[in-house]
Amino acid sequence: MAGGTARITQISEPRTLDPVALGNQWVINALLGNALYGTLMVNNPDSGKIEYTMATGFATHDGGTTFELTLRPDLRFTDGTPLDAAAVKFNWDRFPDPANGSTYREDATVIASSEVVNPTTLRVTMRHPVPHFAYTLVESSMNWIASPQALRAGRATFDGNPVGAGPFTLQRWARQDVIELVKNPGYWDAPKPYLDRIELRTSGDSVQGYNTLISGGSDVIISSNWGSIEKLKNQGFPTAVSPLHGGQHLSLNMRRAPFDDIRARRAVAAAIDVNSLNLTIYQGSGELPTTMFRESSPYYAPDLPLHTPDPATAQRLFDELAAEGKPVKFTFTTTAQTENRLLAESVQAQLSAFDNVEAEVKVIDIIDLIKLRYTHDFDVMTGGAFFDDPEPRLWTAFHGDSGRNTGGIDDPALNKALDAGRTATDVKQRGAAYRTVQERLIELMPAIFYTRTVAAAATGKNVGGLTMYGAGSVLPEELWIVE
Repeated sequence: MAGGTARITQISEPRTLDPVALGNQWVINALLGNALYGTLMVNNPDSGKIEYTMATGFATHDGGTTFELTLRPDLRFTDGTPLDAAAVKFNWDRFPDPANGSTYREDATVIASSEVVNPTTLRVTMRHPVPHFAYTLVESSMNWIASPQALRAGRATFDGNPVGAGPFTLQRWARQDVIELVKNPGYWDAPKPYLDRIELRTSGDSVQGYNTLISGGSDVIISSNWGSIEKLKNQGFPTAVSPLHGGQHLSLNMRRAPFDDIRARRAVAAAIDVNSLNLTIYQGSGELPTTMFRESSPYYAPDLPLHTPDPATAQRLFDELAAEGKPVKFTFTTTAQTENRLLAESVQAQLSAFDNVEAEVKVIDIIDLIKLRYTHDFDVMTGGAFFDDPEPRLWTAFHGDSGRNTGGIDDPALNKALDAGRTATDVKQRGAAYRTVQERLIELMPAIFYTRTVAAAATGKNVGGLTMYGAGSVLPEELWIVE
C-alpha cells in the first residue's frame, strides 16, 4: 500500500506556486496546493462539517465577529522554520494586496485585523459578522500556508523552491510538461503520504484525460466532464464527485448592451434548452441544476426552478427589442477547453433557430479569460457559483459590492438578502434570506445555470484513497497504489 509513483493529470497549469495566487478548486490547482502546503482544515463531503488537520480549531463565541484559530504545536515547514500563528498571519495578510494577484482577495478582505496571541493561536477580527467563515477557508487558498522566509525571497525564487509543510515537496517543475513531487519525510501526519512520488501533467482536454486513464497512461485524472466520469464509473474505475450546490452558468454582462436590458437576458434564457446542452456536451450524463440548492440542503426550494425554456416568449422578446432598434447581438467568449468550446457553439446553434438574435463565438486563452472577470470586457462568458455552504460563493458571485460579481448585477433586495444569509446563524433565518436570493436571481436573470458543477476525479483500478473536500479539492496524502 505504501510507496510508488502516481501519474496524475490535472486540468490547468499553474502560473506560480505561490499559494496566494493558486486556486483551490479541482479545475485549477487544488491537488498541487494540497500536496505542497497541506491543509489547515477540510470539510467532510458527506456531512459538510468542518474537520481540522493542521489547525485544531477555528472558534467564534460572538456570532462570527471574532475567531480564534488554533494550530497543532511544533508544526514545521520543510526549511525548518515554524508553521505558527505568525506564519498564518503573514500569509493571510498577503491576500488583500492586488499586486499578489489572488482570486480570493474578496474573501480575505472581510478580515479587519489579526493578532498573534501565542505561537499556536491567532485571533481574527472581522469587518462584520461572518459566522460561516470556515467554509471560506476550505474553499480558498487561504487554507494553504507557506514559509514566510521563503516567500520573502520573491516569487521567482519561491517558484524554484516552494516551501510548505505539506505531504510532498517539489523536485522539478518543467513548465508545460511535468511537475515532479516527492514525499516529505517530515510530514506531520505520518505515515502519510503513502505515495513516494507524484508526476503531475496538464491536459485541458477531457477526452484525452479519459483516454490516458483507461489506457494506463495516468493513475489519477482530475475531470470537469460529466460524460467522462459516467463512462469511467460504468467501466468500474473509482470516481469521486463533490456534491456541490449551484453550478456552472452563462454570465450575462449587465453593464452594457444588449444585456443591460432585462428583456435580452430573459429572451436568451427562454431560448436556451439546457437539456440539449447536456446531450451535446456530456452525452446526457450531466446533472442539471433545476434548483439552486440540492434536496439535501435546508435551503432547497422545489417551487423555485432556475430555468424554464419558453421558445415563444424568447421570440416575442427578440422581436420586441428588434422593433425598438435593439436586436440582440453578442459575443460568447470562451476557451479552447473541450466542454467550454462545445457549450459556446451549442448556445450559438440553438439561438440560430430564432430571428433577431445573433451570437458569435470567440476563443481565447484561459489566462485572458480570467482577466475578463475583472476588466468586464465581454458580453457572455462562463461562470460559476458552486458551493457546499452558500457563504461566501453566492455573495461573491452576485452581491453588488463584490469584485468577483462578473455579470455586474446590483439589486438592493438581492444585496440585502445576501448580507442576511452571510451574517445569520439561525438556519430558519438563513433559509428565508436564501429564498429571497433565489427569487431575485430568477427574476433578474444575471446568469443562466446550465449544469451542476462536476468537481470530479477518477483513478485507476489499482489506486485507492481518493478523497475530496471543498470544491473537489483532492487530498494527495490519502492516495495509495497497489503495484
